[in-house]
Amino acid sequence: MHVPDGFINAPVSAATAAVAAAAVAVSLRGARRELDDKAAPLAGLVAAFIFAVQMLNFPVAAGTSGHLLGGALAAILVGPYTGVLCISVVLLMQGVLFADGGLTALGVNITDMGIVTTVVAYGIFRVLVRLLPRGRTGLSVASFAAALVSVPAAAAAFTLIYALGGTTDVPVGQVFTAMVGVHVLIGLGEAVITALTVSAVAAVRPDLVHGARDLMRPLELRRVRPANAFRPDGAGTASSVPGSPAASSRRDGDQAPRRGPAVPGSLSEDRHRRTGPDGADAVAAEKTAPRRSVARLWIAGVAAALVCAGGLSYYASTSPDGLEKVAHDKGIDSKEEAHAAKDSPLADYQVKDVADERLSGGLAGVIGVGATLAAGTGVFFTLRWKRTRTAARAASESAAL
Repeated sequence: MHVPDGFINAPVSAATAAVAAAAVAVSLRGARRELDDKAAPLAGLVAAFIFAVQMLNFPVAAGTSGHLLGGALAAILVGPYTGVLCISVVLLMQGVLFADGGLTALGVNITDMGIVTTVVAYGIFRVLVRLLPRGRTGLSVASFAAALVSVPAAAAAFTLIYALGGTTDVPVGQVFTAMVGVHVLIGLGEAVITALTVSAVAAVRPDLVHGARDLMRPLELRRVRPANAFRPDGAGTASSVPGSPAASSRRDGDQAPRRGPAVPGSLSEDRHRRTGPDGADAVAAEKTAPRRSVARLWIAGVAAALVCAGGLSYYASTSPDGLEKVAHDKGIDSKEEAHAAKDSPLADYQVKDVADERLSGGLAGVIGVGATLAAGTGVFFTLRWKRTRTAARAASESAAL
């Protein structure tokens, strides 16, 4: 759904650029609250992964293809503010390096693909994830539904923008019907990709799914002093002091009776109490995924992105995507303008002067993943550093008082 130059007139393009700039400014501030030590490395990876998967166009109807928009996936994994920034980084890389999406239409694309999809998807996801049963199944269903709705919502947003500033005279009703109709089908593909990705992350590190952190928590262990533990100050209970009647009531050779697993009423039904060798109890959450290194997940994600962009992209559908198909059929593209970066060495996702199409496209994809990962990581770690510095300054001022 990358809108090229010439579809929308200059005044409306400028207005959407202002909207996009304001949203990015708000997101830069909001992302500081979302980017903790775990989310900052993941955010750059999410941007690179979305770039890679967007190269995998899939067929949705006769002569039409679709691709991931990514707003729902980014918002669910790293938060809505950071999600807007992720999509903005992807669109900027695509427009500048690959001549995909107009430069004068960058504000249109960020508003449509970055803001609308993220806000709509995250709102629906947060409602559903609280209504559905907790766990990976409910998380996947909520992710699926949020992603599904976000795509036709973006199509409707484009129709509104076109109604305000379209450069052709195609009836808005026809544009709306065609755009929403085909993007409902594309939304199904978006929903499947989003649900599978979120579920995969939740399986290994549920604490990294921002949208469900308060509902899916990792394994937590707490030490609890037994009620009859002997304390160093000598204030133990009678049964814990050697020589007391309760302690001496057992004869040599007798074994202490085994206690069954106690489930205190203060614990939720999905928790149990385990007694360790030292006599202290440990409270553990059941059915939680093992904690694994963020570095390992990051490496696996980068590898998946490189495989998608560098290898699988060769097999992607070559049919026009939903917007291109509708624009061609309805005549919206009659005033399309040449891209300012059409002579880029990476234009159209091909490395210039590399004759082999498969190698050329694969190299372009790998370069794109690397560039997006570097740009995104730089932005998000800078925001993380500013958050840390601000917190340290506030702590020092509080200590001085």
